[in-house]
Amino acid sequence: MKTVLIVEDDMINARVFSKILSKRGGFTVKHTEDVDEVMTIARARQADVILMDVSLAHSLFEGKPVDGIKITQMLKADPVTSDLPVILVTAHAMQGDRESFLAQSGADGYISKPVIDHQKFVDDIAALMPES
Repeated sequence: MKTVLIVEDDMINARVFSKILSKRGGFTVKHTEDVDEVMTIARARQADVILMDVSLAHSLFEGKPVDGIKITQMLKADPVTSDLPVILVTAHAMQGDRESFLAQSGADGYISKPVIDHQKFVDDIAALMPES
């Protein structure tokens, strides 16, 4: 079964995403906002796709605040995790943000909140799942 790691600091969003992905998508879902845990899960290949919130209010790495863009950059810069698909998720979607966020982070996809079309949400994530 394919696994999605949700990196989200809003517990309501995390629960909604988890329910959609497990019930409609049939995926196993993990959740954390802890950066060290994200890196550990990614390096151990315990996720097939990472759903990354852009604005993480409480996430720290080596004592410094980091957002989803920075964590994605770290994942993409690490040869062990660089091929792991990362999808950015944000509620702060202004025109041009999608391209800017993707270019800055190196992420593989972008989804805006709120998620209205649940099937498209699942399909967009499934499309980036590695074949196996």
